[in-house]
Amino acid sequence: MPSSLTHHHAPRQERRRAWSLAGLAALLGIALIAGGCSVIEREVIVVSETPTPPAGVAGLPVTPGGPGPVNPLTGLRVDDPAALARRPLAIKISNAPDSVRPQAGIAQADLVFEHLTEGNLTRFTALFWSHTPPRVGSVRSARLIDLEIPAMYGALFAYSGASEPIRQRIAALPFAPRAYEGVSVGPPLYVRDPEIEVPHNLFTIPEEVWRRAERDGINDPPAGLGGMLFDPAPPAGGDPAERVEIDYGPDTVRWDYDPAAGRYARSVDGEPHTDANTGQQVTAANVVLIYAHHQPDLSIVESEWRGSRSFSIEIQIWTLGPATLIRDGQRLDGYWMRWEEDSMLTFWADEDAAQPLALKPGNTWFQVVPLDFEGVTFE
Repeated sequence: MPSSLTHHHAPRQERRRAWSLAGLAALLGIALIAGGCSVIEREVIVVSETPTPPAGVAGLPVTPGGPGPVNPLTGLRVDDPAALARRPLAIKISNAPDSVRPQAGIAQADLVFEHLTEGNLTRFTALFWSHTPPRVGSVRSARLIDLEIPAMYGALFAYSGASEPIRQRIAALPFAPRAYEGVSVGPPLYVRDPEIEVPHNLFTIPEEVWRRAERDGINDPPAGLGGMLFDPAPPAGGDPAERVEIDYGPDTVRWDYDPAAGRYARSVDGEPHTDANTGQQVTAANVVLIYAHHQPDLSIVESEWRGSRSFSIEIQIWTLGPATLIRDGQRLDGYWMRWEEDSMLTFWADEDAAQPLALKPGNTWFQVVPLDFEGVTFE
């Protein structure tokens, strides 16, 4: 394991090391195919050593967009070069209760991670770089996965707050000066909408966050940000995936492929998932299933009701695990990898990192699920 993974959080690193050496050989991912809905078991992963990515694969073609440079999070050229002259901005967005939908600004994110929290509810961490929505939210509290995501992208981090153990861990991280906690910072970075019930009415103003980071001297773009590969040409050899359903329990997410647009449209519980800023349905060029170990952390109580406690979940998006890339009406099974604490996820057709999986240029939604998750169906 690279030494860079031992810089911070000694207890967490011990868990990482134990999991990667003893548990990876037992990783399983389950995919259900619509039609017969038969079960396909993924092959067992056997880890030998950290793979070395092959040279030259970063030169895959990208789709031209605007006149500016290429955004490494989307593979598209930006309209305004100034957009990439700042840091990416990660924002924690609520997804429960149902009244928080539609969320504001989420359709303009370059990347979105949807992950489980307590009670099988989900929450989002959205990365913004290409676009500057007028407001984003509602904004809620950080979870353990947010110790990872801002570091992966060298991002600023906007969130309402966190349970005290997570607040302390964020404060101990190298990106702590870039973390703007809503309940501590307040206006003009954050505003409350008086027409929405507390605590679901906190919104962040991205332009103000970037302005504050500039004033604080921490808004320079991260150097060498890269890792994901893009190719506009549809890959060969995939299985059909014109509809994907992910049943988290309380909510069912569905992505429907539109061949004319070349994108997937998102619905939740049978209703189109729209953006409150525009009224338009959320769409994605790529949907990626990220299978990762979910470990309850019994030292962190996120909520308590009538004597029942809900604990925080450590979602271990480090080393490697199964992944399914969904693009252009098809799916391709492979692996995600992350071997450095400040590196983003990369995607490969094989565990030796010999054959990359190229994303379609455009935005990507990461659907993070447990290793034994059985709630995915394809049509």
